[in-house]
Amino acid sequence: MAEAAAAAGHDEADIVLKTADQAGPEDLLGADGYIFCAPENLAAISGLMKEFFDRSYYPVLGKIEGRPYAQMVCAGSDGANAARQTARIATGWRLKEVQPPLILCTHSQTSEAILAEKTIPEGQLEKCREIGAVMAAGLALGVF
Repeated sequence: MAEAAAAAGHDEADIVLKTADQAGPEDLLGADGYIFCAPENLAAISGLMKEFFDRSYYPVLGKIEGRPYAQMVCAGSDGANAARQTARIATGWRLKEVQPPLILCTHSQTSEAILAEKTIPEGQLEKCREIGAVMAAGLALGVF
């Protein structure tokens, strides 16, 4: 999902794609906008994403206000709580939501399905590309 969004925006903006365990406050400070992408685990954002927010929240508080963000959640059944968690953090940072959260549901309800590698269908990847393209174009045009 994140790779699809990043690839779609490369023509319009300088894109930096990092995993949550590799990203930190300096990345947030250096960016003009953000697309947060995370899996839902047990009705919450993944532990790695939560840890990224924990490490980054206070060091950037008051320093990134007004910047645009969007988010994508890969969920097994619902994803709404994971999206809510990210939105609450973004609200605390005073970020500007530029699109509603994209929640893609894999309908994984068994241990086997939950643990299996996921393949996002092309039609859903196109939605990820749209988010990347819109974010990049909005930044390039100064809309956000």
